[in-house]
Amino acid sequence: RENPLLFLLQRVPQQQVINFTRELAGLLKAGVPIDRSLKTLIGIVEKKRFKKVLESVLNSIEKGSSVAEALEDFPIIFPPFYVNLIRAGEASATLDTTLRRLSDFLSRSKELRNYIISAMIYPAILTIFSGFSIIILLTFVIPKFAETFSEIGQAIPLSTTILMRVSETVTNYWWLFILSLLGPYLLFYSYKRTDDGRLVWDQLKLKMPVVGTIIRNTEVVRFSRAMGTLLKGGVPVLKCIDIVSNTITNRSIAKAIMRLYESVRHGEGLGIPLKKEAIFPLMAVEMIVVGEETGRLDEMLLEVADTFETHLRENAKRFLSIMEPALIIFMGVVVGFIVVSMLLAIFSINEIPF
Repeated sequence: RENPLLFLLQRVPQQQVINFTRELAGLLKAGVPIDRSLKTLIGIVEKKRFKKVLESVLNSIEKGSSVAEALEDFPIIFPPFYVNLIRAGEASATLDTTLRRLSDFLSRSKELRNYIISAMIYPAILTIFSGFSIIILLTFVIPKFAETFSEIGQAIPLSTTILMRVSETVTNYWWLFILSLLGPYLLFYSYKRTDDGRLVWDQLKLKMPVVGTIIRNTEVVRFSRAMGTLLKGGVPVLKCIDIVSNTITNRSIAKAIMRLYESVRHGEGLGIPLKKEAIFPLMAVEMIVVGEETGRLDEMLLEVADTFETHLRENAKRFLSIMEPALIIFMGVVVGFIVVSMLLAIFSINEIPF
């Protein structure tokens, strides 16, 4: 095989992997041999990095490796979930069907992630813009007013005095202000990077109102869709749990899923241990139990993923419907206080009754 070390630290855009998976599935379904299919795809891939990866994969296959073994050389581009599903598809002679399911899984996962990210863009922009506006007012605008008021020497309202003291503190001791924010953040960040810290932080996130529900539903969708896709591809249940536990981002939920491994290994099934762990909503667990009882666990897991993806979108909309007005009101109160304080001072100077 070609040495893949050159590519191990290089990522490929996920959309390229999705397109490759979907197109390879189509070629194999049409009866095109795997080596010729790869040569065709190598010819149409535009990105040089991904082309080199596919050439290495093809070279390994031509030397006698299976598709899964060839893909294992590039764990960042083709993670264990991807490789194990391919291996199961090869073993059952259903590689084209497996690739199609895999492309559907990757597409749905990417779509969900993009939805959540796009939903958070507006609140993030609003927060940053408002923060910069307040900083500019406190460090540039208000000091100019303070100079004018000090020259006149007239008494000013209490709210204006407070505002000027805040502005003076921020202007003269900005470094202390930054340290007061940066210090605790660095301590928290350092603690969060430890295994115990990340576990505690992930547990706290699950207990947060609205945010905890969004995180929990996100993991339900991720777990159910990955598990259902693997089971449909013929991967054994225990192997599925081992693979899926590594796709869960919340450490608290991931540890609970790993505990399922022993329960399932002793014949308890999936639904009852999930109910004992209480990591997923009861509705999701009951659907999984029904799937086990009817012998349609793979289909029911995919149904759980679709159902809770809908719930997740609703939760995200509800979260934004609360957060956006709250941000606007908060920033309005802060800016309003600044403006009113300045107006009161101006009116007092001009002796205009207010």
